[in-house]
Amino acid sequence: MLSCTTPYGTLQLQRYPASRDTALQAFDTADLYLLQRVQQAPESDQPLLVINDSFGTLACALAAAGKTVHSWGDSWMSWRALQSNLAANGLGSDAVQFFNSTETPTGHYQQVLLRIPKSLSLLQDQLQRLRPLLTDQALLLAGSMIKHLPPSAGDLLAAHIGPYQASLGWKKARLLQCQYDPALQPRSRDLASHYPLEGTNLLLSNRPGVFSREKLDIGTRVLLPCIAADLGSARVVDLGCGNGALGLMAALRNPDAQLTFIDESWAAIASARDNFAAAFPARSARFIVSDGLSEAAASSADVILCNPPFHQQQVVGDQIARRLFRQSRHALAPGGTLLVVGNRHLGYHQTLKRDFKHVEQLAAAPKFVVLAAS
Repeated sequence: MLSCTTPYGTLQLQRYPASRDTALQAFDTADLYLLQRVQQAPESDQPLLVINDSFGTLACALAAAGKTVHSWGDSWMSWRALQSNLAANGLGSDAVQFFNSTETPTGHYQQVLLRIPKSLSLLQDQLQRLRPLLTDQALLLAGSMIKHLPPSAGDLLAAHIGPYQASLGWKKARLLQCQYDPALQPRSRDLASHYPLEGTNLLLSNRPGVFSREKLDIGTRVLLPCIAADLGSARVVDLGCGNGALGLMAALRNPDAQLTFIDESWAAIASARDNFAAAFPARSARFIVSDGLSEAAASSADVILCNPPFHQQQVVGDQIARRLFRQSRHALAPGGTLLVVGNRHLGYHQTLKRDFKHVEQLAAAPKFVVLAAS
C-alpha cells in the first residue's frame, strides 16, 4: 500500500494485482489533477460518475468525501482494485455503485470524471451512451498523462458532448474540460467490427475496446494451426480470450470438447459469447470475467490456449503473462498442456521452465513462437 494525498484527504492505495515494484502506483498525477478540478466545481445533488478508473483512486477519494459515486468501466481488475481500496480506507463495498461496460449507468449526471482509454472505439462508445444521461449543465472532465493522450480524443468529446478546452500541462498530465451542449445532435452508430476467422466460414464480431478488433493479430494467427483436432471431450480453456478466436477454432476442430472462455474485459467476454453462439447455436460453453484462472480449481483443465497480454493499462511487461502461466500450472490436470504464443524477445521459453517440466517449440514466425508446456 502507498499513501496518496488528494484534495479530499489521504488514501491508502494499491494496484491489482499487487506489485513489489514501488514505481508502479495505483494513481498518477492525472488522477490528482481531475480531483483538484472537480473540487472547484459547484456542488451537485446528482451522483458523480467516474469512468475508466484504473485502480479506484478517483472513486475512493470522492466516496471518502461523502459523495454519491457511480463507477463505469470494462476491466474486472480495475473493479477488483476498487473493492480492495475501498476496504483499505474503511469504506464499504456499497460506497461506490459499479457498472460494467455491458451495462449503462442508471443515473443523471452533472459531473463526470473520465480517464481517457487507449481504445478510441471504447471512448466513442462510452460517449455515445453517456450523452443521454447528462443534465443540461453537465461538466465532463477528461484526464490523461500527456504522453498517452490520443490526439483525436478532444475531437470525440466535441462531436458527442460539446465544446472543450485543454488545460495547461501539470506534472505531465492534462485535462480536457468539456461542457455539455444540449443543441448538439451527434450521429450515433454501431461500433462493433467484423472480420472472418481465417481458414473457416466463421465471422468474428468485436465490441468496442476488444483487443485486435480490426483484424486478427499476428500471434493468434501463428497459434491457430497448432490447435489439435484430436482432443475428444477435453476441457479446453481460451485464457485471455478476447473475441474468442482460439477457443472457436478448438471448438470447430473438436466437436465434443468442453470450452471455457476467460478474460478480464467484460466487452471481450460479451464478444466471445456472441461469436460462440453464432458459430455453434446448439452447443454450450462457459464464459467467465475474472483475473485469469485465479478462481479455477486444481486439475480443472486439460488444454489451455493463451495469447497473453504484455501490458496492463499503459505499463508494458511480462508480469501478467507470468501470473497466467502460474495459474495455468495450478489449473491443468496431470498430462495437460498449455499452448502459448509470444513475441520472441519476451523469452517465454525460459519463463515457462520455472513452472513446467516440459517446454517445446511447436511453431515459429519472424517475431513469434508457439510453445507447448506440460
